[in-house]
Amino acid sequence: MPSAASAAVRPDTSGGSPGGLVPLLVIATAQLMLVLDDSIVNIALPSIQRELGVTAVHLPWVVNAYILAFGALLLLGGRIGDLWGRRRTLQVGITVFIVASLIGGLGQSTAVLIVARAVQGLGAALTAPNALALIATTFSDRKMRDNALSLYGAMSGLGIVVGLLLGGVLTGTLGWRWVFFINVPIGLLVLLGSRTLVGAEPHTGRLGAVGAGLGTGGMVALVYAITRFGEDGFTDPLAWSLVAAGVVLLAVFTLTQSRSRNPLVPLSLFRDRNRSGAYLTMLLVAVGPMGTFYVITLYLQQVLQYSPLRTGISWLPFAAGIVVGAGTAPKMLLRIGPRYLAVAGALLSAAAAFWLSRITVEANYLVDLAPAMFLLAVGFGAVAVTLTQAAVYRVDPDKAGIASALLNSAQQIGVALGLAVLAGIAATVTAAPQNQGMPTDQALIAGYGTAMTVATGLLLAAATLALTTLNARPATEEDTHEPADALPETTR
Repeated sequence: MPSAASAAVRPDTSGGSPGGLVPLLVIATAQLMLVLDDSIVNIALPSIQRELGVTAVHLPWVVNAYILAFGALLLLGGRIGDLWGRRRTLQVGITVFIVASLIGGLGQSTAVLIVARAVQGLGAALTAPNALALIATTFSDRKMRDNALSLYGAMSGLGIVVGLLLGGVLTGTLGWRWVFFINVPIGLLVLLGSRTLVGAEPHTGRLGAVGAGLGTGGMVALVYAITRFGEDGFTDPLAWSLVAAGVVLLAVFTLTQSRSRNPLVPLSLFRDRNRSGAYLTMLLVAVGPMGTFYVITLYLQQVLQYSPLRTGISWLPFAAGIVVGAGTAPKMLLRIGPRYLAVAGALLSAAAAFWLSRITVEANYLVDLAPAMFLLAVGFGAVAVTLTQAAVYRVDPDKAGIASALLNSAQQIGVALGLAVLAGIAATVTAAPQNQGMPTDQALIAGYGTAMTVATGLLLAAATLALTTLNARPATEEDTHEPADALPETTR
């Protein structure tokens, strides 16, 4: 049962209560805004390059600056929320995001634009883990809380599609600056609605400067290495040096956390095999569908010659699949254990990825692509909700923010890895000597097909991991409140 203190901060947001709708929309919109910024700027890159004279070397950093700051600072953002107060931290994060978006839209130079994108990433890192953690304190009713988790998971996939669509429409009508300006009114509405969120009281403790420095440094090194792999391939010596530095920093970080009185990441979070499995499974699951998204988007534009806007519209089956997968998962989790739903979802996504590995130069969109896009998203939506629930249930109140941040970090690193690994494989196979005598389209198909086969393997690995780590029984009402240490070992 929840403690008296935790019960006191939860409003009556039952499933039928109109009062529960506003905080539900606030959390969903915040997550949507943050995720769509991963993709909305991609469509505008050619226009940005023409108007600001951005060099080819600096152009990728209009995207990478956001990914790097977002992924590297998530752990810090989650722990700050635990110590300082989650609603307050979310509000600061949204404010930072709004200001950075305004500066980016008004920017007249490459440097200003890249710095603005990095600051957007900082705002996102303060917002995302605390939005997820606020679900537990804002919604006392199991049904409403599961609906909120479902929406949060759905936004993680929908944001990519919405970003492509919105980026294409805004760039083609109002100009590229509006891919930044659009965040201002949306962010202000989220900021206004955030007053309805119920944040737990700040907890005593210190951030721990050494742990924060080591953890953040290690994450920066790893995420930067991944972005370099995506740009320069797997032979980049600097990227491998960054991987080595990141591993060393995170190893030292883990050692200091085990001895610290104020750890940035309490290692007790990993004692629950279900939660640790959720983090690792999310890493692999995010690699598959999000890497697939990148590869098939290239296929649509470079082989089938779709325009950017038509490419965005072509991904609508993916958006529909996310809604179906994330929408049905909470009801299914009331009857079956997370292990079985996560395995089923990962296998469904793996089947869809294998389907897409069979693409040809003359593929029929309605037969060869749309059904696979839909199934890929149904599986991903179901897995995302399942893993989100596994990661944030049964967490001590003073660790909810960092537990959420770890899940967000796994997903963000998985997205970056998916882009780097699958794009690198596609480019390597396309440029292989045995493919040089082929027509360009055929060589591209060879690369894309191989990349999708690898995505299939990664999703099968995710299914195996979920099978061996996640709980076999459905979560009970007590699981949604009680910290893991309060439950018998046999229930974990």
